[in-house]
Amino acid sequence: MTYAARHGRSAASPSAADAHAQELIDAAQAWVDDDLDHETRVELGDILAKAKAGDQDSIDDLADRFSGMLEFGTAGLRGAIGAGPNRMNRSVVIRAAAGLTAYLKASKPEPFVVVGFDARKNSDVFARDTAAVVVGAGGRAAILPSALPTPVLAYAIRFLGADAGVMVTASHNPPEDNGYKVYLGDGSQIVSPSDADIATQIARVAAVADVPLADDGWETLGDDVLTAYLEDAITVVATDTPRDVTVVHTALHGVGSETVAKAFVRAGYAAPIPVASQAEPDPMFPTVHFPNPEEPGAMDAALELAEQTGPDVVIANDPDADRCAVAVPGPGGWRMLRGDEVGALLGSHILARGVDGDAVFANSIVSSRLLAAMAKAAGVRHEETLTGFKWISRVDGLRYGYEEALGYCVDPPHVRDKDGVSAALVVAEMTATLKAEGRSLTDVLDDLAGEHGVHATDSFAVRVADLSLIGTVMTRLRDTPPTDVAGIAVSRADDLAKGSDTLPPTDGLRYYLDDDSRIIVRPSGTEPKLKVYLEVIEPVSSDLKTARKIAAERLTAIRTAMEALTQL
Repeated sequence: MTYAARHGRSAASPSAADAHAQELIDAAQAWVDDDLDHETRVELGDILAKAKAGDQDSIDDLADRFSGMLEFGTAGLRGAIGAGPNRMNRSVVIRAAAGLTAYLKASKPEPFVVVGFDARKNSDVFARDTAAVVVGAGGRAAILPSALPTPVLAYAIRFLGADAGVMVTASHNPPEDNGYKVYLGDGSQIVSPSDADIATQIARVAAVADVPLADDGWETLGDDVLTAYLEDAITVVATDTPRDVTVVHTALHGVGSETVAKAFVRAGYAAPIPVASQAEPDPMFPTVHFPNPEEPGAMDAALELAEQTGPDVVIANDPDADRCAVAVPGPGGWRMLRGDEVGALLGSHILARGVDGDAVFANSIVSSRLLAAMAKAAGVRHEETLTGFKWISRVDGLRYGYEEALGYCVDPPHVRDKDGVSAALVVAEMTATLKAEGRSLTDVLDDLAGEHGVHATDSFAVRVADLSLIGTVMTRLRDTPPTDVAGIAVSRADDLAKGSDTLPPTDGLRYYLDDDSRIIVRPSGTEPKLKVYLEVIEPVSSDLKTARKIAAERLTAIRTAMEALTQL
């Protein structure tokens, strides 16, 4: 149902197209009349004027903006900044904050919400609007003192004893996007059915004008929260390990640079060498196409600086610093490690330091099976979860968890989410310790391959402009599942939408091949794309170089076959 239909608006016109255009115009006018933000009122007003004059491009623009309210899910909200219900703007954020507050008030008459924000356009504005809604509804709100990493917000929720937290961020999305991430009082991201319950409350907000907004009354926190976070973050490294390590660091124009530098110095390391052109927060991300360390080209400036300065390791954070990427030197130059490689390295380091008998390691289903093999060999329990830290962080007894998309939780007692700052500290500790032994991170990867086999992973994404195309591919694969991939028979096919004893239902397909290769196909939860994850395991029977070559060839063959199977 359209916005206009929900508000009882209709128009009689000589054709269906004219009627639809008039309905869009009515809906847009109602939205403009209810919008408290001058910028988006002007933006939508200009489009509206052109649509009224019969401009088809403007009518099509309205059709997109009013195709529905930006959907609230377990990832909260995320979308392009702009006017209308299908965009990130103050009207949408106020509705979301009102829905969240109403949800909290059902069990807490005066809920306490702590709010953080990154340096994207309007993040600080959306944070203040959230606080104004909470206070206006009779709750308490506190805002972090400045644009800070997402893990600081996740930490602050538990540190302050809040009932919920909101982080205004679109993480590593393109610059035109923003987002709204919600945590509950345990410091974990929301999961079903909380997301649906909050969405129901959001839908009950008829108009922004109906939402009481406080002019003041919320608290702006001081630096004590960040200081406490840093003091706890540095406990992830031992006090008696070597500190001789040189690190090049890039924040990719996000908020991580200052916090990472403070953490390193407080832990006894030299501050990283920053990529100066990317160190300061900049919502336009001018030196990269996508501010995501995984994207081709995003790390070019950091690797160029590494060639000039010769550090021991390169570390990158995404713009909200909840992810951590690592590059290492090698014979052919600097190499970016895959998220699964970093995940295995951190896991091996934590195992080597010793863990309690009831400790649990965990990773998402799309991540490598290497961590499970390592945990089994060490006698440590391992669990597999659905994709996302909203699931990983909820594993009872979690000591360490990761997902292949550069997310690592090395300090679950303090931050129940991925944390690129504390992960960077552990990478530095591991690199320094190995350096003192005359070894490197690459040597550890070789050791792990020798013990558990080469676990070669890859992934690719099929981007779409029309989200329905993702459903088309998923339906096709369900209706006609492959019997073989790259000539290797499919030994088992799991429709993850059916759930299992260990996993809740999720939209995804998993295939195991006769040679123990694994393939997972799933829609992205935050971007308009279909994602495909691949893993092959090649035993090291003779020499490691040969095993890696065979694994790479197998992986390439499977990728080629899956690209054909998932083409639109």
